Amino acid sequence: MTRTADIIRETEAVTARNYAPLPVVIARAEGVWVWDVDGQRYLDCVSGYSSLNQGHRHPRIVAALMEQAERLTLTSRAFHNDRMGPFLNRLCRLCGMDMALPMNTGTEAVETSIKLARLWGYRSKGIPDNKADIVACRNNFHGRTTTLVGFSSEPQYRDGFGPHTPGFTLVDFGDPEALAAAITPNTAAFLVEPIQAEAGVLMPPEGFLAEARRICSANDVLLVLDEIQTGLGRTGKLFAYEHEAGARPDILILGKALGGGVYPVSAVVASADLLGLFRPGDHGSTFGGNPLAAAVGEAALAVIEEEALAERAAELGAHLHDALDAIRSPAIREIRGRGLLLGIEIADEAGTALGYCSRLAERGVLTKDTHAQVMRLTPPLTIGKPELDWLVEQLAAVFA
Repeated sequence: MTRTADIIRETEAVTARNYAPLPVVIARAEGVWVWDVDGQRYLDCVSGYSSLNQGHRHPRIVAALMEQAERLTLTSRAFHNDRMGPFLNRLCRLCGMDMALPMNTGTEAVETSIKLARLWGYRSKGIPDNKADIVACRNNFHGRTTTLVGFSSEPQYRDGFGPHTPGFTLVDFGDPEALAAAITPNTAAFLVEPIQAEAGVLMPPEGFLAEARRICSANDVLLVLDEIQTGLGRTGKLFAYEHEAGARPDILILGKALGGGVYPVSAVVASADLLGLFRPGDHGSTFGGNPLAAAVGEAALAVIEEEALAERAAELGAHLHDALDAIRSPAIREIRGRGLLLGIEIADEAGTALGYCSRLAERGVLTKDTHAQVMRLTPPLTIGKPELDWLVEQLAAVFA
């Protein structure tokens, strides 16, 4: 453990303490497994917060990265490149939408969607200048910029970072009546996650997204779905909104697994009527749509589609959920989620989720707590039943 301790000491001496990682130093990875600097192997059940749906270092994605890096990495958007078009064509086809605007991080994509929704509100809906409002949900997690934390309901995310950006109204997640009541003539959009993963894998009532779609359509309001964590196969469908008929969004926000775990890639996908509102100079990104990102993104989508990862998540997620239900521990208050996005809520009297995560790490499983009492399980979608069964054995042991 000396090497691990030395590396952690060196790192923490020179980095801001804005994270509290488990004391594991990962040195290499392949598929669903990672190894620390001392050679200990772990099953990765964090997956880069769903960035690694395709597993670590998927050969096809790494090959696309290496091949493109040998040829061309960056042009900026001052010029065209030969990779962005094929990537966005594939993305739009999978989403059933007309256009996409590529960015780098999920946070940037959310910010882009906010700008687009406001622009539509002024130019198409006729909202008076600087009056556009966006409805979002309490317990949301859309990113860490000053604008996005400004409409968080989590005190720590907001404290010390004001003044906060106006123009946002919060309603309870999963409450269509509250959504309808919050809409005014100046409401441009409803921004929501299909499942609130960061908040503890909070599930809305069945039919909520479809009802939100109906309410938005009836009031000339855009439905904007943040599928940065839930999209691209994680929940057992390509997109989580597909679990409900009639829940199709106007704007779809993607990231994380869009880069296959090897490069940051995100995108806002929408109709030509919406994305066509942007004019040169309205928005931009030096690295957004760069050829390296486009090559990686296209390969990442190909792996998800051609290896049927959404279907795997549906089958294996049901298997995992059933196995977890059989553990029957008083420490487990609730198991919730969909596909391979699962949260185990720990009973208050049984301690915190972090304690169980630490004990799992000692048994070769890496997972992480969220909101103190919830342990999130998000293994790569490439995982197999033998690995899942071994995971359940380790969970049963720490809950015994």
